[in-house]
Amino acid sequence: MPSILTHPDAHLRRISDVVALFDAALQHTFSDLQQTMQAGPGGVGIAAPQVGDNRRMIVIDCSASLRPCKNHGVLLMANPVITSANGERLGREGCLSVPDWVGMVPRAAEISVRFDDRFGQTQQIEAVGFEARVIQHEIDHLDGILFIDRVLSSKALMRRLHA
Repeated sequence: MPSILTHPDAHLRRISDVVALFDAALQHTFSDLQQTMQAGPGGVGIAAPQVGDNRRMIVIDCSASLRPCKNHGVLLMANPVITSANGERLGREGCLSVPDWVGMVPRAAEISVRFDDRFGQTQQIEAVGFEARVIQHEIDHLDGILFIDRVLSSKALMRRLHA
């Protein structure tokens, strides 16, 4: 299982490359990403750049989240693009690549996302609430953006307290 890179690792600031080849190696990478996300504390999403892979790949699974929300279960997305966004909500975010920190980040409340599934077939979904937030957070990783770049102010960034 790959290790999660943490800020300030330069790989986290790179813009990811489009996935063009949907082969067995890609399937293996999706599987590794999913296992790495599940092993992380409270992980509901992960992007390939977080493990040093510079391809536009994300895995989302909000189904086990403590935040109840309508969701699509496990999503394996290559080349995701937000095609529309509506409303805005402020919400608390954390990140496996920025451990021990959380912050208040504005995100669209509802989004439409076009992506290629793990077999290269184009899909389109509508996501709302927490799932929409997670998808936007992970797509940011593909563009070298961390949630700390979107925090409203330094006062909105807080160190996580451990029990």
